[in-house]
Amino acid sequence: MELLRKWLGHPEDIYNLLRFKMGGYRAVMPRMDTDSLGCGLRTCYRYLNQTSRSFAAVIQALDGELRHAVCIFYLVLRALDTVEDDMSIPLDVKVPMLHEFHSHLYEPDWKYTESKEKDRQVLEDFPTISMEFRNLSKVYQDVISDICHKMGVGMAEFLEKKVDSQREWDKYCHYVAGLVGIGLSRLFSASELEDSIVGQDTDLANSMGLFLQKTNIIRDYLEDQLEGREFWPREVWSRYAKKLSDLAKPENIDVAVQCLNELITNALHHVPDVLTYLSRLKNQSVFNFCAIPQVMAIATLAACYNNKQVFRGVVKIRKGQAVTLMMDATNIQAVKAIMYQYVEEIYQKIPSTDPSSNKTQQVIASIRAISLPGSPMASRHHYSPIYLSCAMLLAALSWQYLSTLSKATEEYVQAGEK
Repeated sequence: MELLRKWLGHPEDIYNLLRFKMGGYRAVMPRMDTDSLGCGLRTCYRYLNQTSRSFAAVIQALDGELRHAVCIFYLVLRALDTVEDDMSIPLDVKVPMLHEFHSHLYEPDWKYTESKEKDRQVLEDFPTISMEFRNLSKVYQDVISDICHKMGVGMAEFLEKKVDSQREWDKYCHYVAGLVGIGLSRLFSASELEDSIVGQDTDLANSMGLFLQKTNIIRDYLEDQLEGREFWPREVWSRYAKKLSDLAKPENIDVAVQCLNELITNALHHVPDVLTYLSRLKNQSVFNFCAIPQVMAIATLAACYNNKQVFRGVVKIRKGQAVTLMMDATNIQAVKAIMYQYVEEIYQKIPSTDPSSNKTQQVIASIRAISLPGSPMASRHHYSPIYLSCAMLLAALSWQYLSTLSKATEEYVQAGEK
């Protein structure tokens, strides 16, 4: 009954979980008909679902030929990322592979069959992916090949190099996520579903990627430590500890939280760019695709801010909370209201003794200035008593059924893929 007690504390979650389960999710992620696709594309979408249930649904909800272009873009970068992650590949082999990977898109028979990674099927059957890549319009091919090349070079650069300065942190996040934002933006414009400015303004597109990547890195501190990875910038954490791993020690929890708050403050500086970027989008499917991860990110940062649990376990937003965000984030005014809500939540938690408190207050003030509530969404949690009563009654009768909400949705709302 613990799950039910949590829901009763957040009645809007109950209402939206019911609405989502009873078909509301189709407004955000309509079902795609795969029967009309050729064998190669069907295989690609199967790989998409196998390697990323979290992004598969929103990719398949995109309109027209853009859907296929983004699907192939994702699989190409997943294959590249699999090479980078595979520790069984010697560096003298891996570095040239990363540099040259984009060229394999034009080699019909190229594949790599020696990977030990869980997603190795995208390398073992790369001929199918590259064939569908070459079936795309040239304008899409050029974008995907260019981003793949730049990302491969960037990945190779950081293979043996740790993230030291905040500038290098931005650079690393640019290579692994900012370039994805830039590539996607260029694909949106190439499809003509969005104006050319969306693809041309690389600064805003880069910020979209950096905001998501920094959120993932901040939240995943403990998981990365356990797996021997370090992504927090030395320039920041070295002011609080001798080693990054020291932040997980109970006796260091106070300075660890101060370090956490400083990095969250850094990430919040991207929010104004995110809102400007989203305000330019015209196509509903593209807007949903871009907005949902961003509102998940701000909710995650609000949950992590000043939270000792980041150094003890996993900090997750509630499933019902995530579904509410997915259902609500369908227009720019709603997204502004959501951003305003969560930066206010952070503001209320700022400790007066925190070394970054002034900077945090300043960046929140800049976000407030462009996201002041001015629409019905500003009070989006005010549901009528009748709705709430019905929802709570239904939840009491069927809480166990709702707790088995589709695995794909659960993985999407909890995901933070690097």
